[in-house]
Amino acid sequence: MAPDTHHTEVGSPSGSPSGSPFAATRAAAAVMDACGVLVGWSAGAEQLLGYEAAEVLGRPAASLLAAAGRAAVLTAAADLRHEAAQGRQVGAALRCKDGRDLAVALRAHSWVGPDDARFWLLLAAEEAETRRWEEDLAVLSGLFNQSPVGLLVSDTDLRCTRRNRALERMTGVPIGQRLGKRIGEALPDLNAAEVEATMKRVLATGEPVLDFIQRGLTPADPSREHVWSTGIFRLQDSEGTVLGLCHAVVDITDAHRARERMQLINEASIRIGTTLDVVRTAKELAEVALHRLADSVTVDLLDSVLRGDTPTPGPADQGLTLRRAAHETAFESVRPPKVLAVGELSRFAPASPQAQCMADLEAKFIACLDLTAPWLEEDPTRAAIIRAIKVHSLIAIPLTARNVLMGVATFYRWRDPEHFDDDDVTLAAELVSRAALSTDNARRYTREHNTALALQRSLLPQRLPVLNAVEVAGRYQPAGSDTDLGGDWFDVIPLSGARVALVVGDVPGHGVQASATMGRLRAAVRTLADLDLPPDELLTHLDDLVARLTEEEGGGRDEPHADGPAIGATCLYAVYDPAERRCTLASAGHYPPAVAGPGGGVDFPEVPAGPPLGLGGLPFETTELDLAEGSLLVLYTNGLLMARDQDIDIGLDSLRHILSRPEPALEDICDELTTALLPFRPPDDVALLVARTRALGPDRVASWDLPPDPAVVVDARAAATRQLDLWGLQDLAYVAELVVSELVTNAIRYGKPPIRLRLIHDQNLICEVSDGNSTAPHLRRAQNDDEGGRGLFLVAQLTDHWGTRYAARGKIIWAELSLPR
Repeated sequence: MAPDTHHTEVGSPSGSPSGSPFAATRAAAAVMDACGVLVGWSAGAEQLLGYEAAEVLGRPAASLLAAAGRAAVLTAAADLRHEAAQGRQVGAALRCKDGRDLAVALRAHSWVGPDDARFWLLLAAEEAETRRWEEDLAVLSGLFNQSPVGLLVSDTDLRCTRRNRALERMTGVPIGQRLGKRIGEALPDLNAAEVEATMKRVLATGEPVLDFIQRGLTPADPSREHVWSTGIFRLQDSEGTVLGLCHAVVDITDAHRARERMQLINEASIRIGTTLDVVRTAKELAEVALHRLADSVTVDLLDSVLRGDTPTPGPADQGLTLRRAAHETAFESVRPPKVLAVGELSRFAPASPQAQCMADLEAKFIACLDLTAPWLEEDPTRAAIIRAIKVHSLIAIPLTARNVLMGVATFYRWRDPEHFDDDDVTLAAELVSRAALSTDNARRYTREHNTALALQRSLLPQRLPVLNAVEVAGRYQPAGSDTDLGGDWFDVIPLSGARVALVVGDVPGHGVQASATMGRLRAAVRTLADLDLPPDELLTHLDDLVARLTEEEGGGRDEPHADGPAIGATCLYAVYDPAERRCTLASAGHYPPAVAGPGGGVDFPEVPAGPPLGLGGLPFETTELDLAEGSLLVLYTNGLLMARDQDIDIGLDSLRHILSRPEPALEDICDELTTALLPFRPPDDVALLVARTRALGPDRVASWDLPPDPAVVVDARAAATRQLDLWGLQDLAYVAELVVSELVTNAIRYGKPPIRLRLIHDQNLICEVSDGNSTAPHLRRAQNDDEGGRGLFLVAQLTDHWGTRYAARGKIIWAELSLPR
C-alpha cells in the first residue's frame, strides 16, 4: 500500500547546501510511485506550475512534460533505476497550467516505503535560478580554493572561522593554528590593536573599509616586512542578523615599495640641490636617503670639488684622499666608536667597495657583508664602526657628472633586517645621480664665485685711507649672503689741497659681470678724480665711458632696449674741502646723502638727480653744502632703504631715527645701520659709507693775495718761510721757497689776476698758487740755450706730487712736499 502523501510538504534532502534552489523550503517537490504516477504534490510545486494537488495526483508524471524534449527526459528517467544515477540533475521543460512551457532542473531521489514499495522524490527548480546558484557556488569555491586574494571569515568575537589557501600561503600559519584565534594570537608581529579596532568599527557601523594597510613580519617570510591591503566588510543573513566579517587581503609589498621609491625620487628632486653649495647638497642627499633607504649614509668629496676646481675627468687613482662632506645616521641612544666628522680627511682601502667604485665608476653592492673581509682589515677605524653596529649590507656609488668623478656616497644597513637588493641599488643610483648633477653645478658656481670674490676683493677698497679731512667707515653687504657678489661699491679718494672725494655707486645685477663692471667704473672714477674734475664734469666723462662700454657689448644709446654691462648704473660723487668746510656733490640717478649735524639734526639735502650712467641726454648739476665740523655725511645704495621690502619713505625715516642719536664711533654707526635696516639675507647689495667731517682751521692754512708784479716773488718767499717757521717746518724752508718762487713766477708771467698763494699744513705740506687764467701749464724739457721753461720741471723734481685743477674762475697749480719724519 502506498504511503499517504496527499498534500505532503516535502523537505530538502540531507546535505543540500543552504540557499540551494533545491532546499526543502524553496524547491517544487512531488512524489512518484514505481508506476510513474504522482502520489504527492507540494505547495512549492503548486506555486511553480499552477496546478493544485487535486489536479495532478493520480496522473502520470510524464503528463506534465512539455512536448519538446519529452523523449530525452523519459530516457533520463529510465536511467534512474540505477542507484548511481540518483540525485543527478537533468534539464526538462514542464507544461504549466496556463499553457506555457517552463525550463526547469530536475533531481530525483528514491526510497523504499512500507511493503517494500519504491517511491521517487522529484525536486524541480527554475533553470535560471539553478544556474545562478551554481555560478555562486563556483565563485565561492574559486575564492576559497583558487583565488590569489586572501580571504578570512571571522565571527562577531573577531575569531577566525574560515580561511582560504591563499591567505595561508601569505602568512605561513597553518589552518589548524588559525581557526578560533584572533589576529594578535595568530600573528603577534602585526599591529593587532589597530586591526581589531577597525574590525569592531565595521561590525558596529556596517560601513566597509577599503585599502586598509597593514605592515609586519610573518612566519612565511620572517626576515622581510610585507605590506597588505585589506578590505573588510560585514556579513549578515537574510534577516539582517550580523554573522561576522569577511577580510579580502592582497599582498602589495612590491607595488608599495615601487610607489615609495617613486615618492622618494620625487622628493629627492625637490630636496636635493636647493642651494648652490657643495656641502649642503651632500647633506641633502644623506638626509633624503636616511631611514627610507639606508640606516647610515656618508658622502665623501674630493678636496678639489669643495674648492670649486675641476677634477681630472674619468676614474680616480688608487689611494685618493677625500674629505667627509656629509654623514647622517639612525643612531639613537647607543653611539658607536667615533666616526669621521664633516670636514675631516677620508681615505678608503684600495680593496674597499668605495675605492673600487671610484676606480671603474660603477656602483658596488654587497648584499651580505662579511665582517671578516680583507678590505676591512686594511681600514681598522672604519671596520671598528661597521662591526660595532653590525652592518650587514652596503652600497657604494660614485658621484659622477659629465664624466667627472667628484666623490663617493655609501649607504649602510644595520638596523633594518632586510638586506639591500637590486631595486635598492637602482634607487640609490638615481638619488646619487641627481645629487651629482647638483654637486657639479654647485662646484661650478663655487669656482665662479671664488673667481668673482677674488676679483671683487681686489676691486673694492682693501682699507680706507686715514685723512685729516674726514674720518670714514664703510660696509659692503652682498645680496643673499656674505658669499654672493654684486656691483654696489664705495670709495674714498684723497684729492689735492687736503680735499677728499667720497663716492658710492650701484651697478645693476649680480655675479662676475656686475663685479667686473663695478671695478671698471671704480677705476675710471679714480682716474678722473686724479684730474681734479668737478663732480658734474666727472660724471659727464663717466657717462660717456659707460655709453662706450655699452656700444662695445653690442648696445647703444640709440637702441632703447639695449642692456649693456652698466646701463642703469648710478653714482653719487662728493668732494669735501676741509679748509672751506664745503661739500660739492653731483648725482647720476642716485639717492641723495643723509647729513647729520653735530647737534643731532638729520637732513636729506636736495641733490639734482641726473640720469643714470649710460643713458645721456641731460646734464649733471652740482650742489654745494656747508658742513659744520663734526657733521656726518652718509652715502648709501638703495638696498639699504628697501632691503625689507618696505616703502622708501619708511627706510628714510628709519635712517633719520638712527642718525639722530649717532654713536661716537663710526664703526658702531655702520653696525647699527646694517643691523636695523638689513635682514639676515638682504635681497639686494648694499654699500654704505659714513664720513665725519673735520676742519683745517687758520692754524693749518695760510694764504696771501699777490699783485701781478714780478717783484712780489721775494715777498711771497719770505712769507712762506715765516709761516714754515711758525709750523716748525724749517727743514722744508729751502725747497718750499724754490717751489713757491717758481709757481708764483709762472702765475705772474702766464696767468691773470687775481693771484693767490696758499700753504696747507696737512699730512703733507701743500703749496697752491691760483690765478684767473684757465690755460693749463705743461711740463717740458728745456734746451741748453733756453732762458726759461725749467720752472715746472724743477717743481716736479723737488716735490712728491704736483698738478693742476680748475676753479670757477681760472686754475690752481699745487704741489705736495712730504713732512720730515
